Formats: sequence, C-alpha cells, structure tokens
Amino acid sequence: MDYKVLTYLLYLAVTVPLTIFVARTLYGNGKVFLQDVFDGDERLAEAVNRLLVVGFYLLNLGYVALFLKTGNRIAGGQQMLEVLSQRVGIVAIVLGTVHLANVWVFNLLRRRALDAAEIHSPVAAAERTTVVANPWGAPR
Repeated sequence: MDYKVLTYLLYLAVTVPLTIFVARTLYGNGKVFLQDVFDGDERLAEAVNRLLVVGFYLLNLGYVALFLKTGNRIAGGQQMLEVLSQRVGIVAIVLGTVHLANVWVFNLLRRRALDAAEIHSPVAAAERTTVVANPWGAPR
C-alpha cells in the first residue's frame, strides 16, 4: 500500500468518527434545548432535532468525501502527516463552523419562541382593564 492510500484511510479514520462525535453531541444537547423552544412538545422537538442532525451528517460527511482527494505527491511519512493534518484541520474548522451555526439556529428558535410566548400570553383576570363609557357618547 502506498502513502497516498494510507493517507486517505487515516483521513477517513479520523474525520468520520469526529463527525459522528460532533453530531451525537449536537443531538444530545439539542434535544433538551429544543424541548424548551417548543414549549415541552417532545415529539416536535425530537423531530426537529433529528432533521437537524441528518442535515449535519449530510453536509459534513459530504464535505469529508469531497475533500478526500489530494493532488499532492506523498512520498514519505512526513508528507503524509502534513497532508493529513492539513485535511483534518480544515474538516475540524468546517465541523466547528457548522456546529456553531446549528447552535445559532437553536438560539434563534428559542428567542422566537420566548418572544411569541410573551406576545400571546393570556392576561390574568385581575390584570384586565375595566371598560369605561364611550367618550363620544355613541352606543357600543
């Protein structure tokens, strides 16, 4: 086996488990967060969480696959490690960026849910205003 094939195998051995780890972390922590966003609706939170994780997998594993090929000639262990570290580093940066984007989306959803709860919250009976007579004298 030549160094290029070994580099490809090592690249996949590092990036695929890294992607899975980040996706599982996103899924586990996102579940609790989305339940809060969707006001305790566990089914909806679970469905949205799964959809986000599937999108995360598709985007990142697709990127890992597209970024596999290198045009560099790899003649030894040092070049193999240099190419491998560059590729894994870029994939880690992309994973981190996509993960932060997911967290941002979670936060955006949560803020909208909190804003909607404030706008549509019912007013307690004790806080209702009393009806006053029409100042223009016309019947209601």
